[in-house]
Amino acid sequence: MSLSEAERFARLRLARTERIGPVAFSQLLQRFGSAQAALTALPDMIRKAGGRSTPPPIEQVETEMAAGARAGARLIVLGDAAYPPMLAAVDPPPPLLWVLGDADLLSRPCVAVVGARIASAGGQRIARGLAQQLGQAGHVVISGLARGIDAAAHDGALPTGTVAVLGGGVDDVYPPDNAALYDRLREQGCIVSESPMGARAQARDFPRRNRIISGLSRGVVVVEAELRSGSLITARLAAEHGRDVFAVPGSPLDPRSRGPNDLIRNGAVLCEGVDDVERAFSTLRTLREPPGDHPFGDAPGEIAPELLDRVAALLSPTPTPRDELARALHLPVSTVAAALLELDLAGRATLLPGGLVSL
Repeated sequence: MSLSEAERFARLRLARTERIGPVAFSQLLQRFGSAQAALTALPDMIRKAGGRSTPPPIEQVETEMAAGARAGARLIVLGDAAYPPMLAAVDPPPPLLWVLGDADLLSRPCVAVVGARIASAGGQRIARGLAQQLGQAGHVVISGLARGIDAAAHDGALPTGTVAVLGGGVDDVYPPDNAALYDRLREQGCIVSESPMGARAQARDFPRRNRIISGLSRGVVVVEAELRSGSLITARLAAEHGRDVFAVPGSPLDPRSRGPNDLIRNGAVLCEGVDDVERAFSTLRTLREPPGDHPFGDAPGEIAPELLDRVAALLSPTPTPRDELARALHLPVSTVAAALLELDLAGRATLLPGGLVSL
C-alpha cells in the first residue's frame, strides 16, 4: 500500500526528531502503525519518561523538502514502494534516503567496491577493472565517492550503473576534487544519503554511510585498506548483514594490503576477478533474515513511571538483550520493549540493533 504525502512528510519529521535513530524509528512505527500517530504520542511519552525532546517544527521539515525539490532530489522513506529491498532487510533499516539521479539502480543487484583513499596506481587499476567487469555481468557498483579506490570503482562502472553513498547531504560535493565525478554520477548514475539536504559531512556520518553501502549490496569487495579503516568497518557490517565479503590480496610489504589479507585470513572470499564474485553468489546460501520478532505486536498499553524506573535500574553500560530484561522482570517482551523505547526517547537508555540496549 502506497504512503500518503502526509505520512511521508511525518516520517521525515519523525526521523529528524532528536534521539530518534533507526531502532527507535522502526519501533515507533511498529507500536503506533504510522509516523503521524507516533508524532502525536511522542511529547507525552518523552515527558513521562523524564526527557525533553520534541519533534522539529513543521517549518524546518518544509524547508528540507523545498531544498530537495530545488536540487532535483527525490525523498524515499521506509515503507515506500521504491525503498531498496536489500536495505529494507537490514536490522534496522535507515528511515529515509535522499536520492539524486536514477533511483531504479538501488533495486538492482548491487556489489560494493571500497578501499583506501590513498591508493596505489595498481589498486586503482584493479578497482576500475573489477567495477567494469561487475557492471558487464549485470551488477550495479556501490561505493562512497572517496578518493582512491572509491573514485576508481565509480569511474569503471559509470557506463553500466553505479551508486555513490555520501556522508553529508546529496548536495554536498565531498571531497571537492571529485566534483567532476560527482556531476557524472548525478547525470549517469545515482547519489544517495540519509543526511539532511545541505548537511556537510562530519566524521560521525561515515559509519552511517558505510552501513548503507553494505546494506544495499549483495557483497562487499575490499581493495587495499589498512587494518584500521572505514573499509574494514563496511566489511564487518556486511558480515553482520549476512552479505558476502570479498578481499583482493596484496603484498605483505604494503600496509594497504594488511586489511584485505586479514579479511581473507578470517574467512573472506579471495577475489582476483569477477569470476570469484559470481562463483560465491551462485553457491546456494540464505541471506540472514532480519529478526522476525515484532515486540509491539500486542499493544503494550500505558507504561507506568514505576516500571520505567524498574527497567532502567537493570541497565548497564554493557549492552543487554531485551529478552533477558523481560525474564528478569517476569514481564512480556512487548511491555519491556515499550518501556525501553520510552527510556531511549528520554535519553535514559540507548537502543541498539539486534534487540540490545544499554545505558
